[in-house]
Amino acid sequence: MMYEDNDDLSSFFDEMKDVRRIKSDNVAQLHDPESALKQKRKRASSQDSIRDKLLNPLSMEGVKPVPPDDFIAFQQPGIQDGVFKKLRLGKYPLENKISLKGISLKESCDRVYQTIKQSHERGVRALLIQHGQGLDSKPFPALKKSYVNHWLRELEEVIAFHTAQPLHGGFGATYVLLKKHPAQKMINRENNRKR
Repeated sequence: MMYEDNDDLSSFFDEMKDVRRIKSDNVAQLHDPESALKQKRKRASSQDSIRDKLLNPLSMEGVKPVPPDDFIAFQQPGIQDGVFKKLRLGKYPLENKISLKGISLKESCDRVYQTIKQSHERGVRALLIQHGQGLDSKPFPALKKSYVNHWLRELEEVIAFHTAQPLHGGFGATYVLLKKHPAQKMINRENNRKR
């Protein structure tokens, strides 16, 4: 058995005697380490973006500038005019307040989203967002006001909003009316049955 192994080895070397090592400059690069690193970073960035979108779906693109001294208003179809008028006149009790003064646009986006979600869960119906007029904001005046106008339209919990009355901040603030939470609807039904 040992002799057969030597014969096999010997015949292997005989067959391989013409084989030469490939020079390194003739080697094809199948894997570029820099390219792989860039791809890894791109994947991580896109995963961060997806995670951020799951945590906060409000968009930062497509915002139309609003002049600092313009009213902003929105009313979902089906919202009674009397309800909207009561909001516009500041007659709803303001159960929560969001201040966006002195924080970045990204922080403002997160604060608006989180506060509205939490307020809705707690059964809050009306709140006030203080965004300021932004007369000197960059890249355009009323930057945060414009973004608030954009974001509130994207939130399904928001059924209406309107620029606040002067005593609550005027052009620098916005009233927001939220949908009733399902639990609040049930409580209202029970109260109506008892009558």
